[in-house]
Order: sequence, then C-alpha cells, then structure tokens
Amino acid sequence: MKFFEIHSPYYALLKAETQEEAIAKYAECVADDDGTLQEEIREVDRDYALASFSRAVTEDNKKIPIEKLLEDFQREDNAVLFVTREVL
Repeated sequence: MKFFEIHSPYYALLKAETQEEAIAKYAECVADDDGTLQEEIREVDRDYALASFSRAVTEDNKKIPIEKLLEDFQREDNAVLFVTREVL
C-alpha cells in the first residue's frame, strides 16, 4: 500500500495501491477532480503518513484512540485517512 497527499482543493491523506486509485478515491469521497488532481497529488513515505495520521482528530475535535488509528492505517484497502475542513 502506498500513501498520498493532495493539498488542493482540500488537504487529504490517502492510501491506495496506485496514484490513479488515490485520485479516484479523493474524487469519490472528498471533491471532484477539476483536472488539477494529477498535479496536486504526491506520494509520501509510510512513516510520514503515519505521523500525519496520528495527529488526526474526529469531527468533534477529539483524539482518535491509537488502536483505531493503527487498525485503519494498516488495513489493506484504498481509503481516505483524513481530510481537513478548510481549503488550503
């Protein structure tokens, strides 16, 4: 599994087998692809992704239990790990 960041129109950390699958997941779950996602996406290493994901909070601004974080992070499926609310 690989990890990807997209910064615009909304920041998201994703995991997917390929960059194309990450873009598709972003378009499905976060925001439509206006043709710029190919330019906005970048692959990040696993440690960076885990450190970023460990800072995620729930919608009501509560820390996510470490067991849940690790379970979601290690699951072998394409997923949006987290999204920020503000446009970057």
